[in-house]
Amino acid sequence: MELTSVIAAFSFGSPVVGVKECTFGHINGTYFVDTEKDRFVLQRINKNVFKKPWEIMANVVGVTDHIRKKLAASGGDVENGALRFVRSGDRYYHVDDAGDYWRAYRFIAGDCYQFCDSADLFCRVGRAFGHFQNQLADYDAASLFEVIPDFHNTVKRYEAFEAAVAADVCGRAGDCEKEIAFVRARREVCAFIVNGLADGRFPLRVTHNDTKLNNVIMDPATGEGLCVIDLDTVMPGSLLYDFGDAIRYGASSAAEDETDLGKVFIKPELFAAFARGYVEGTEGAMTRDEVLALPESARVLTLETGIRFLTDHLAGDTYFRIHHPGHNLERARNQFKIVESIEEQRPALDDIVKKYL
Repeated sequence: MELTSVIAAFSFGSPVVGVKECTFGHINGTYFVDTEKDRFVLQRINKNVFKKPWEIMANVVGVTDHIRKKLAASGGDVENGALRFVRSGDRYYHVDDAGDYWRAYRFIAGDCYQFCDSADLFCRVGRAFGHFQNQLADYDAASLFEVIPDFHNTVKRYEAFEAAVAADVCGRAGDCEKEIAFVRARREVCAFIVNGLADGRFPLRVTHNDTKLNNVIMDPATGEGLCVIDLDTVMPGSLLYDFGDAIRYGASSAAEDETDLGKVFIKPELFAAFARGYVEGTEGAMTRDEVLALPESARVLTLETGIRFLTDHLAGDTYFRIHHPGHNLERARNQFKIVESIEEQRPALDDIVKKYL
């Protein structure tokens, strides 16, 4: 692959003066392209993960164009408040001679955090993701492509788990009886969001589906969220997916492969901080049912992740990368401990969100 020809395919607006590979990230191949006037991010989309790159680009361009129009109408920061993709001819992607798909967008400077060290920071991140939801509240979510089908369909995740137990291709089910029983005792929990979407109790919305701390660029001047990034998994769904996954990952007391389960629990102060920021950011776009379901969404998304780890362990570790034997089982136990922590603290978590009705 000749990178020079790929760069030449995009309309950067001024001559390129430098190119540097970015070593962060695990999915797409990424480079920084410096021109005389600006910096851009050039990425090769991973076709092994995203089978139809053109659908990703249709999603992200549609969503970012919508946000920029909102920013322009409100007097916001149009240049830095949303990603701006670069054209390659009449499209927003380029296909090279090897059949790889490339895209480019303007680099947005700001602060990006890998770990949450305070409730205040987590509140501001929550506000950014809530504002993202507010900006897209009137976007036709049904028009989005489902780039990873059934990504958060917890019912189907449960069905895949039962299939893995029945097949037991590695003979591991006998060593996981406690974990298998844990999941089976919560089978009905898996249907909570799926059924809510099906019966209309939860509106179909644009969802980010990767609401980690480092997917928000923070404004160094104000400390508030400037731009939500990493939009490859933007799809139709429930905002409960985004809230629940953010809590699962960001409000936990430990890393998701911590084996000392006495150190693993949900921090209620972080739950409260993110909930406050998220609800404030949505600016009234949430329904009563969605607000009341926030604690349950954390339980559902954490249970789902644990189920996925356990399923992969039973199937022979074919999806998640492991660093030692039993790693996925350790991860599953960790997530199930968080589920228990949410259940134990449920009255307090419910009280936290009721004040936002």
